[in-house]
Formats: sequence, structure tokens, C-alpha cells
Amino acid sequence: MERFGEWVGVDRHGFVAELVMDRPKAMNAVSTAMADGLAQACAALAADGSVRAVVVSSTHARAFCVGADLKERNSFSDADLRRQRPRTRAAYTGVLDLPMPTIAAVHGFALGGGFELALACDLIVADGTAVVGLPEVSVGVIPGGGGTQLLPRRVGAARAAELVFTARRVPAAEAARLGLVDELVADGEDRTEALALAARIARNSPVGLRAAKRAMRLGHGLDLRAGLELEDGAWRSVAFSGDRAEGVAAFNEKRDPEWPGE
Repeated sequence: MERFGEWVGVDRHGFVAELVMDRPKAMNAVSTAMADGLAQACAALAADGSVRAVVVSSTHARAFCVGADLKERNSFSDADLRRQRPRTRAAYTGVLDLPMPTIAAVHGFALGGGFELALACDLIVADGTAVVGLPEVSVGVIPGGGGTQLLPRRVGAARAAELVFTARRVPAAEAARLGLVDELVADGEDRTEALALAARIARNSPVGLRAAKRAMRLGHGLDLRAGLELEDGAWRSVAFSGDRAEGVAAFNEKRDPEWPGE
């Protein structure tokens, strides 16, 4: 496993990269150092053209990530908190801006910034032990890792308002029913199922995957005409690529494609 600081690692599974949160003694609470590691790992993954899908996972048996490291925050002055803000924000935007499809493998607690890391992914696979939520208003702040923007896009404005304003924790079955997670799997199987899903995704064109994600992400919220123009631009970026030529040839020759990734 390649390490990015003490608390973050990246493991490779063929064309799938696993971004591993590994701060078990703190249930993956996001300290400044851990935020730096996440940002650095995401920058490396974003620049790696061989990666077709990413799974974000945890080594802790009872938590995906419990959010910000409040013990560290308790020692901060206002000036310390201002200095830390760009570094923690870089961790969340690092995951959000990954250009390839990204899947969160969630078990146990995914609260506050932990749930925001999952929301920054394209898909969330959770097991029956998962408990998710954005409880920030209960400690005098607001979601600051994208939660106020990502949650309404996932479940709608009214449902997001209820969850943020009450700061309540949502168990796995309800989370699946509300659309807070996308796939609910057997206990202990979140990582296995997320990696299997990522492997299925990674069989497809890396150029196509990145262009499709870009079109969907940038097109969200645009009016239909503008969205279709954006899609046309993304289509043109792949239509004359080596991947398109290989995909058509492989289909006609009845064989698996060997994507050039360009």
C-alpha cells in the first residue's frame, strides 16, 4: 500500500484504486494531518490515467469516518481554525473532484465530515451497520465539507433541511429508503461489494467514464438546452479518441476491448 502521511493509504486492484482511511484509534476522525493525506492521495489519483475507478474505504471495524477531529479542534484558537480551513477543505474537494467514478464503502458511523466524504463520491455502498448523518448544528457549526450542497442534490431540499436542522443520525435501512445510500448490502460486505462494483465499472472505457462523469457533474442544475450542449462537448471529447475506435472494433470483432485510455 502506498502511504500518504500516517493515516491515508492507496491500494491497487488492477484498474481500481482503493483510497483507505486508516486512523483506527480515532475512528478516522479527520485531523489536519489526515486531511493533508487525503488531499495528497486524491491529487495523485486524479493525475493517474491508469485508474478507472476509486473506492473510498476504512480500516476501522465500527466506523467509516466520524467527521472532524473535535479533540484537535478543542485546542485551536480562532487563528488556528482559519489556517486549518483550506487544508480540510482540500480533502473534501479532492474526493469530489476525482475525475473517475468513485464509490464509498460505508459501515458503522459516517457522520459529519465522514458522511460528506461519502456524499462526495458518485455512489455509496453501505452495510447494515451504517449510521449516517450531518450533526454539525448540534455542536455549533454547519456542514463544511460540501454537505449543505451535496445532500440536497441527492435527496431534495426539504429532506436535506430536515436532516441538517435536526442533526439526527439515520440507520442503514432508513438511509437506503431515503436515498442517502445507493446500495444496502449484508453486514461486513460493503468493501467487497464496492470493489466488485468498481471492477465492473473499470471494464469500460476510461476516456468514456471520465467524460460521462464530467458531463453529469457539470450539467447538474443547468437548463436542458445548456445541459445538452455540455453533453455534446463531452461526446466530442471521446468520439474521436482511441478508446472509441477500439470499442467499435472490439464490438465488431466480438472480443473484449483493450482500451488505450486516450
